[in-house]
Amino acid sequence: MKKRVTQRDVANLVGVSQAVVSVVLNKGSHAYPQETVDRVEAAALQLGYVPNRFAQALKTNKTLSVACIIPDIANPFYASLIRGVQSVMDKHHYDVVVASTDGLRERELHFLRWAAQGRVDAVIGTFFNAGMADFEPYLQAGIPIVRIEAGEKKTGPLPLHTLFIDNVAAAREAVDYLLRKGHKNIWMIAGTGGPQSARAQGYQQAMEQAGLPPRILTRPDFSEQSGYQMAIQLFSQPARPDALFAANDLMAIGVMRAAREKGIAIPGQLAVIGFDDIPASALVTPSLTTLAQFPEQLGQRAGAILMAPDAGAASSHGSSTAMPWRLIARESA
Repeated sequence: MKKRVTQRDVANLVGVSQAVVSVVLNKGSHAYPQETVDRVEAAALQLGYVPNRFAQALKTNKTLSVACIIPDIANPFYASLIRGVQSVMDKHHYDVVVASTDGLRERELHFLRWAAQGRVDAVIGTFFNAGMADFEPYLQAGIPIVRIEAGEKKTGPLPLHTLFIDNVAAAREAVDYLLRKGHKNIWMIAGTGGPQSARAQGYQQAMEQAGLPPRILTRPDFSEQSGYQMAIQLFSQPARPDALFAANDLMAIGVMRAAREKGIAIPGQLAVIGFDDIPASALVTPSLTTLAQFPEQLGQRAGAILMAPDAGAASSHGSSTAMPWRLIARESA
């Protein structure tokens, strides 16, 4: 078996102390000349030095890893969110461990327990079911949590941080857009849990303000197949919708597939609006009008919060931060 390259080997090659190598390679604070830093890094690369993460964890009581808990790993929105988190964590030499829950409470709690088991130092997550009572033991232990929410949450003395999109206002803007286009028989389709209630609230507000009856159809998940199945169901009604607001882009794309099969022209006979602005929304035909909530930026902000010097400290209070959203008008509505 090949002998593991150590920091002492790097130090011997450069001609400096092991302490210097440790500080440089662990990105610690120092005043060493850039020439020394370059030589240490070049020697580590030459020798094939790989940090011993287990030893580092024992020394610092940190795993240098963060859990990113998401409800659906197949949804491109969360892929962009993870990319944003990773871009920040890479700069701090942290790993990101991704866990997909399918929106199930028992899985959310299971992955939260990773922090208590010492497998991760902090948590970023979109939780459909876990709430403050579930987070509190971890927060009291000094484990910071950033949650992505569908609306503003109260802050408190514990290090629970919320990033939120005003989903009520965003959904209301989507429906108002359809109303301005002259549509009247506007339905909403949605999955259950997560952002569904806030987006449905915005839809209902816009419809009631216009003096129109809100009509919402739901299925258990937010998948393309659910959107397709609900659209087929609605297309069979005598008074077919003239517009559909889908609670996410995957469902909206499912609606568009069903419309093609039934020979229903979009937007001529049916207008469609989604939510999320996943990459495919600009690529489908016709391109999808949707609400963008910039998941990569969300991930970057979440990572920055966790990497703040006082994250998880007893003196660190929680926070609630509104993040931007925007209606992206394209061809489908």
